[in-house]
Amino acid sequence: MKSAYVSGLQPNQIVSSIFLVQYKDIRQKRTGEPYLALVLGDRTGEIEAKMWDNVAEVMDTFARDDFLKVRGLAQVYQNRLQFTVHRLQKQSESEIDHSDFFPTSRRDPEEMFTELRGIISAISNPHLRCLLEALFDDAEIARRYKIAPAAKTVHHAYLGGLLEHVLSLCALARFTASHYPAVDLDLLLAGIILHDLGKIYELSYDRSFAYTSEGQLLGHMIIALRMIDEKRRALPDFPQRLRTLLEHMIISHHGELEFGSPKVPLFPEALLLHHLDNLDSKMECMRAFLQKDKSLDGCWTAYNPALERTVLKKSRYLDDAPEEPPAAPVPVPAEFMPAGAAASGAHAPPARNADAAVTGPPAVTAPIPEAAIRPGPALPPEDASAAAKSTFAEKLRSALRGDR
Repeated sequence: MKSAYVSGLQPNQIVSSIFLVQYKDIRQKRTGEPYLALVLGDRTGEIEAKMWDNVAEVMDTFARDDFLKVRGLAQVYQNRLQFTVHRLQKQSESEIDHSDFFPTSRRDPEEMFTELRGIISAISNPHLRCLLEALFDDAEIARRYKIAPAAKTVHHAYLGGLLEHVLSLCALARFTASHYPAVDLDLLLAGIILHDLGKIYELSYDRSFAYTSEGQLLGHMIIALRMIDEKRRALPDFPQRLRTLLEHMIISHHGELEFGSPKVPLFPEALLLHHLDNLDSKMECMRAFLQKDKSLDGCWTAYNPALERTVLKKSRYLDDAPEEPPAAPVPVPAEFMPAGAAASGAHAPPARNADAAVTGPPAVTAPIPEAAIRPGPALPPEDASAAAKSTFAEKLRSALRGDR
């Protein structure tokens, strides 16, 4: 087992442990000397790292997706934890327990796959059920479907994430289809199970997650259509129009043309698939982002490009940032209220209940002395306005002090 995981690193902690290199870039200091910009990771998360000294000696000894034993210091920089590497050394595969480095679903993949096969066997439409069984009876498809992530980074980006995402969608489909009686649940479930099928070949997930050449050139929608068509050819009685509906659900499930779908959803099951897929992916994206956010202080995460927003850390907001109690109101004497305000109760101090606790100073209730408001000698017209303002301000200050 590793000696330290990313999620357990603390500020000013000296760390010696093994990490997976998820990103590597050789950059230059102002002096022209090289330094390393890295992202190191394990199954608990990732951390930005820099190596400033003795870089020329080690920068060509390793590459992305290699395992490194590093020693250095965890430090806070711009409210985020970073790692300064002092020494590093590439590790051989024989020294690595891969379960320490690759994020996986919390659920057992075999258990999830058994659940999926149960959903397929319960589909009443014989054409859809036979097509799905033909696909998942294929040992290579089944193997990949059990371990593939649902995305490279955005949502369910861990081994088994695709299967977990699909099962979540199936549960949502049952709930929503019961609310909309016109929805064909069999068709909706088939579309859900197949909509991301192509990701098992679009993504590579032996080490860090990346796109395959096939994935870059075609994308998961086209790959899924090819896979489905290959299995459908062994089912000569499969209805052509049902095939077209399935294909439309796959190519429209991103919902909008600008999001990569060549068609927008054009019938209820396709529209529902898009919205359920978007809902589940966004909720998982927000959950994972809150869990992995590296901001050490404050109630808000950094900006998330996928969500196009920052996210509130609700627990910290509720627990660590109590609102200050409002200041006690300052009563204003009736003489200084606007005309009619005293009669209506506007701006008047609240009535005191003899049984209520008094938390502030008592209101000023003594009358203002006559001398304080007796008119003085006449002033020239140009000074009258200023004098009136000064007299009013002085009387107000005197009244609030309780001067006699």
